Amino acid sequence: MPGHAEATGGDIIASGNMKDIKRRIKSVGSTRQITKAMELVSSSKLRKAKQRAEQARPYFNELYKSMCEIVSANTDFSTVFTVKREVRHRLFIVVAGDRGLAGGYNSNILKMAAAAHASDAEKPKIIAVGKKAIEYFSKRDYDIVGAYPTIAENIKPAQAQDIADTAIELFRKGEVDDVQIFFTMFVSQLTQEAQQMAVLPMQTQKLENYGTMTYDPSPEAVFDRIVPKFMASLVMCAIVEAYASEQGARRTAMESATDNADAMTESLSLLYNRARQASITQEITEIVSGANALE
Repeated sequence: MPGHAEATGGDIIASGNMKDIKRRIKSVGSTRQITKAMELVSSSKLRKAKQRAEQARPYFNELYKSMCEIVSANTDFSTVFTVKREVRHRLFIVVAGDRGLAGGYNSNILKMAAAAHASDAEKPKIIAVGKKAIEYFSKRDYDIVGAYPTIAENIKPAQAQDIADTAIELFRKGEVDDVQIFFTMFVSQLTQEAQQMAVLPMQTQKLENYGTMTYDPSPEAVFDRIVPKFMASLVMCAIVEAYASEQGARRTAMESATDNADAMTESLSLLYNRARQASITQEITEIVSGANALE
């Protein structure tokens, strides 16, 4: 009955290999259990990460406001952190994930960082946050001046300060003329946006109608004292935002994978039922043919 078998489901049904179909259904079911578990874990971690991001933002905003106030109160204000110079050497702080299975989360931010210096004569120095960033830049022979794997989930202020201090020291010494940070901004559970942000030299906004204020020993000294804290706060916020984005991206990817597994299981179950029905029909046909032959 080759014609009938082909009409009811293709090569698998034609071969009548129901064991193979059952094996595939079991395999897809096991995969679905994994993707569903990862989806639930990411949902739980996402809630915590969003809470941390909301807690970090007010401190960052207040520091930035204070820096703007210092600049606004002094017309002749200038420090090493605000003076622009010819850009010959760059430093990129790149925040990626520690694991995969998060859709395009890692590839998007890493491609953005690579494209940002495509026209430069030399590669930038790298501070890599996350295993995926470390692996990516190590394989491509970048000068990695700082590597921070597995810190995103429980990032500590001291770790963020260490990253900030490394960047500030390189900038002070003139080893780099431009510092940028690359991370993924969390917008919603379904939307995460790769971001490129200039860090040093700093570009603060002047506040309108701001009165005169005296700083001791000087506005520049106060500003320079705040910069490391501001930088650490910026790094902290970026890593927390990136971690929330990673969990959101992974949750979406695993939810999609779970849905695909459900659809595949349904399709395979239909194939199995068709194969089973074809087998039964063939047996009945053979029995009837045998009975007719005996008459």
